[in-house]
This record gives sequence, structure tokens and C-alpha cells, in this order.
Amino acid sequence: MPSLDSLRLPLAAMVLCVAHAVLGFAVGCRVPRVIATPIVAVVDWVAVAFTSAVLPYWPRHVSGQFGSIGFGEVPSLVAAGVPVLLAGGVAAGLMILWLPYGWRALRVAVAAAVAVGGVFGAYRTAADWPATPPLTAGNVAMKCAGSAPRMCVPEFNARHLPQVQRDTAKALRVLRDAGATSAQPRLITDGYVDGRLQKPSTDTVWRMMLTRQVPRGDAVYQVVVQSLHFRCKQVDVRTAHSAWLWAAMRTGQEKAYQMRREQEGLDPTALQVEKQVRADVTRVLAQPQAEQTEWIRKTLDTCEAKTS
Repeated sequence: MPSLDSLRLPLAAMVLCVAHAVLGFAVGCRVPRVIATPIVAVVDWVAVAFTSAVLPYWPRHVSGQFGSIGFGEVPSLVAAGVPVLLAGGVAAGLMILWLPYGWRALRVAVAAAVAVGGVFGAYRTAADWPATPPLTAGNVAMKCAGSAPRMCVPEFNARHLPQVQRDTAKALRVLRDAGATSAQPRLITDGYVDGRLQKPSTDTVWRMMLTRQVPRGDAVYQVVVQSLHFRCKQVDVRTAHSAWLWAAMRTGQEKAYQMRREQEGLDPTALQVEKQVRADVTRVLAQPQAEQTEWIRKTLDTCEAKTS
């Protein structure tokens, strides 16, 4: 059964279409139909479309221009209701005028009150909104799999999810056994569906960008990076890349590590750093487990840049 959030915009659009049709009918009752149709079509379109290019912002909101809507975002109930209040109030006022009974003066007074109330109410509601109206986020069908951690991604990525969840659980277990992390998230979910209303991660619930990473093949590597906590906020490149490459090679994510480095761009300086990183990690991986554990813990705790 469709949710209220999924029906909000279609219902608002239907009501707006009816309201604008009533306005057009009213014009057609006073203006010859041969010119009423093109006039109303052009004026109505201009009145709505051009509001996105003017300041302040409230004209675009009351006209139904929602601007840029991101993935998983839907205008809130009040944002969808404001243009309905404006156009619907005017349309309702016109229909009151057309009632076949009652005193005409009373109908005019009631119609004016309804129309003005709709216009003023819409204006007052949206007057202080910024360029983006109130939004709700996370309006995406999700699919979840596994446990410890449970992973959730948008439904269209569901076919990749079981394998990604198994590889993620295995990678975290390997890193915990190696002493690189103590992280045990209960849930890892795709934060991309939150749009611009990003929610912070917690120790037990990680919100990460996975929508593109899952089909691309580097989602597990992103989790690996998330699980490594450096003591310093600013870590030199060689130290960070050494920790990430070591963790990637221990968890079978070396290909994803290399893909990420290539995406960042490998200029001559970056290539030299990567050569040093490879040498560092190759040397560490040849050592016993206890010494590797000591090395990764020292690497995550250090605040000093490495030298050749």
C-alpha cells in the first residue's frame, strides 16, 4: 500500500491542476474562448515558472516551485500544502460565487474572505522559508540483509546486498582480530537516501554513502576505512594511505583501494607517495601478527608525518 509520503505530491498536484482549471474556467466565462485558452495557458505558466528567478523566495514556494529535490527527498506536508492553499483558496472563492442560491452580497463577501484567507495564509506560512522549502528525507524503498552488522541499501541495489553484507562482516572481523579496530556496528545503512538532511553516525549505527559504491564494488572498502580511527584529525598522506592499504590487503580489498587512489588522481608526487606506502605495507605484512598489531595501533595513534 502506498505511503502517505509517496502520495503527498501526486495528491497536491491533482488538487493544483483542478484549482488552476477552475481559474481558467472563470476567465473563459468572461473572455472569448478563442483567446481565453492561449492567454490563460501562457500567463499561468509564466506566473508559476518565473517565480524561481525572483527574490524573495516565497513566490516560488506558494506557486508550487519546489526547486532542486535530491534523492530520497520529498517536500513536507506544509511545503506541498502551501501552493494548494493559495490556488485552492482562490478557486474555492470563485466556486462560492457561482453558487445558485443565497444572497449575492453574502456570496461575494464569503468568496472574498476565502480567497484572501488562502492567499494570506500561504504567504505567511512561506514568507520566512529559504530557497529550499521544508523537506523530508529517506523516502526510498530500502532492502536489508544479514546481521552483525545488518546492512541496508536502496531496493535497486538489493541484488548486490547479500554478498556485500557477508564481505563487510568478514572484513570487520578480520580487523578486530588484528587489533586494528574495536568497531562493532549493529547497522550500516546508506546515508545517501537522507539527501541534504544528513544524519550523523553513531557507534552502533553507521550512515555511509553506499548507493554508488555497492554496484561499483568498493562499499566494503568504505566500511574498512570507516572502521579505522586515527587519533589526530589531520593525518599525513603517507600514514593514512599506509593504514588503509594494510587494512585493504588484510581484508581482500586491495583492488578497491587502488581504484580509489586512481579516482583521486595519481600525479608524479602521488605516485612517489604510493611507492613508499607499498614498500611500508609490504614490509609490515611480512612480520608476525603481533608486530602487525603493534604497527597498526601505533600508526593510528601517531600525529607525526613519516619520512623516507
